[in-house]
Amino acid sequence: MRNVFKILLPVLACLAALPAAAQSFRVQCPTSTITHPDPTNSGVNNSEPAYNGPTQYTMPTTPPAGTDGGFVMPVAGTVNGAIRCQQISGGDGLSTMADGNQIFMFSFGPLSGLADVAAGLPSTQFPNVFNTPYPGTLTRGDPATTDGATSGASPGVGAPIIGTPAFQWNGAVGLAPDIANVVTVTNLVEGPLPVTTPPSTVPGCTSFTPNTVSAWTDAPSGFTVGEQVKIANAVAEGPAPTPPGYAGTWTVSCVATGSAMGPDGFEAYAFQYVDTTAGLAADTGNDLAATAATPPGLDGHVDPRQIMDVGVMNGNIPAPLSMFNEDDEFFLTLTNVGMIMRPDLFEQHTVHFHGYPNASSFYDGVPDASIAINIGASFTYYYLAPDAGTYFWHCHITPPEHLQMGMVSQLYVRPRQDRVPAGGNLYTYLGYQNGISEPSSNPVADLRTICNPSFDILCSATMPAINTGATRLPAPTTAGVGTLCNGTTIAGEGTTPDYVYNDGDGSTCYDVTYPIQMHGFDPNFHFVGMTFNPELFADMKDKYFLLNGRSYPDTVAPGPQATITTDGQMHYSQPLPAIINIPVGGKASLRLVNLSVAEYFTLQSLGVPMHEVGFNAKLLRDQDGNNTEFWTNSITLGGGESLDVILDASDDGCSTYLGTGCAAKLYPAGSTFYVYSSNLDFLANDAENFGGMMTEVHICNSVSSNTFGNTCN
Repeated sequence: MRNVFKILLPVLACLAALPAAAQSFRVQCPTSTITHPDPTNSGVNNSEPAYNGPTQYTMPTTPPAGTDGGFVMPVAGTVNGAIRCQQISGGDGLSTMADGNQIFMFSFGPLSGLADVAAGLPSTQFPNVFNTPYPGTLTRGDPATTDGATSGASPGVGAPIIGTPAFQWNGAVGLAPDIANVVTVTNLVEGPLPVTTPPSTVPGCTSFTPNTVSAWTDAPSGFTVGEQVKIANAVAEGPAPTPPGYAGTWTVSCVATGSAMGPDGFEAYAFQYVDTTAGLAADTGNDLAATAATPPGLDGHVDPRQIMDVGVMNGNIPAPLSMFNEDDEFFLTLTNVGMIMRPDLFEQHTVHFHGYPNASSFYDGVPDASIAINIGASFTYYYLAPDAGTYFWHCHITPPEHLQMGMVSQLYVRPRQDRVPAGGNLYTYLGYQNGISEPSSNPVADLRTICNPSFDILCSATMPAINTGATRLPAPTTAGVGTLCNGTTIAGEGTTPDYVYNDGDGSTCYDVTYPIQMHGFDPNFHFVGMTFNPELFADMKDKYFLLNGRSYPDTVAPGPQATITTDGQMHYSQPLPAIINIPVGGKASLRLVNLSVAEYFTLQSLGVPMHEVGFNAKLLRDQDGNNTEFWTNSITLGGGESLDVILDASDDGCSTYLGTGCAAKLYPAGSTFYVYSSNLDFLANDAENFGGMMTEVHICNSVSSNTFGNTCN
């Protein structure tokens, strides 16, 4: 008998570090939780519901199955947020710098959302997408291999993909159906129990109709009433095959409540189901009447071959983006595939959400108080998104080394304000969140988000001092007409105005958003790390200065950037460009993070002003509701800091000095501006040349979507 127990969520166990062949890899993405229940499996957690007020809770009269109760549960129809899942690998990889040099990395790579990552999008997925197994066989280097990056593409150049890329799957790599329970059926009888000595019994089961089949097993089946069971034919000694009519998939109608007595005179376990055919011959006394199993299902089991084929040497710089919404539950699985280029290193890895308000140190990724993931093992981190803002994550094993080597990425949490129904007053809905006033449909304030200046001195989203009357702007019409933050409409515009924070006054509105990771590489340190030599941290000095893992001019090359690795395949090593497309009269949110261990970085904008609205994932507003945001043309970030700025190409950025209509004169469609480092030695690619930490800003007639991968029309 084999019995693989189902995984309980969100309480997750760390798996022992075993070789990959032992299948210690696991992945987890529940479709229903206590916080986001879906009792009928209707898929309510596969999309974000509109925000109409705080989630309401009640004490269930009947505790959920498998629990003793004693906790509150959301009231149906008031639940906010959904479930998001992501899987990443921890290992190594190669990237290509703008001068053509390859750099060895310790790195994270995507093991879910592969097509989205290649398109410049976050790899977080809803359960219905994440829990979709790949329909074929994944190939080493995918998605670059399937997209054709092995033919005609040189190292460091993304394959010239015309139209829609061939690879379009976003599920979890390796996820495969599993048979959770298999037991041996020792006796099968249909209808009334036979007269035997001692008497045959099925305790707790009272129905013995002509179509009722009683099955005795040699071990606990783990079946429950209402669950499907698959009966398969078997051949016992003799040979004695299973009589015709039993094989098939049936529904369990009863499970014995105690020790049963089989027709062969041995104590056993038992269950019953109803067959469609009556009069089947009994099969007793030969110890192998059939086998019974649950039908194949998804319980976190993975195929380790696919994990290794796709995860090895598939590192990204930056690591795959994470994005979710306030009120979402986030399940992030880290699978350590080892480092092929450094087999002598038994490197553990973790995911530490730097600066993130995590309620549990167990999931914080700091190995002293959390879990470190060994090679050949997986661990799922659990988060409940608390506050909107721009954060980042990195490996917390010997951080100076692993961060310099490339184990860094970004996450951002979108505010509830993005889910306010079109036309809703932003001030009113922020009041719902803060417990200032509540709608009749959701009358009880949420204690997690309540913020009353009379009692709370550290609010994450203070009510603005003035109700500006700003309302939630609509999505593009079916005719393809989009509305910008400034209220103007543009034909062909594919964006919906969203917000960086729950501001209540529309002050953090943007039309497009671009997460940008500021980083640097010391090629000598990386070379030493690849060649088994001691690494001298005191000598670390960055020579390549990167925006989203690329230096100029690669920063403005659209699409994923590929690098050939030691497995002979092209891999999408640097999938994120840094090109900034803004619709004419529009606003671009730049989510800037710096995880360099060696440098402060300064970025300045030449032409388009920067409107700084948030710092370290906090809205720039005092506790009296006064906005402390400001305008600038440069920002400076130290390692471990994040910043939210809006490049404002609308009248809001210039009308104070130049009057209404200034944006049309200063930022006409077709214009190009630059965002770049003010440090001259950061504007080079490890030589006396021009490149480094710089990208371009393009003013477009319209933009097809709101982030990387969009088209500037």
